[in-house]
Amino acid sequence: MFLILLDYVAPPAEIDRHVEAHRRHLAEHYAAGKLLLSGPQVPREGGVIIACVRTREEVEAMMRRDPFVVADVVRYRVIEFVARAAHPALGSFIEAPTA
Repeated sequence: MFLILLDYVAPPAEIDRHVEAHRRHLAEHYAAGKLLLSGPQVPREGGVIIACVRTREEVEAMMRRDPFVVADVVRYRVIEFVARAAHPALGSFIEAPTA
């Protein structure tokens, strides 16, 4: 599982020009079962995405096509993690410990 942190590097008006395209991009990945959660940070300085894909390469490929990245209005950081506990509704995303 991957946590993707987005930091806005452009003025809000420039970010807003790309929001709808960014949301469509995310919707495609939700439909493909690759995303679990996403939304803006509070205060609105960037965003957060939780991706449930197998490899960092998949995350990088997804982010390279993100309209925010293409427009160069965000910088992002990817953090890989292993989910060991979650709310019961998210139980299918928990990985069993390895030996």
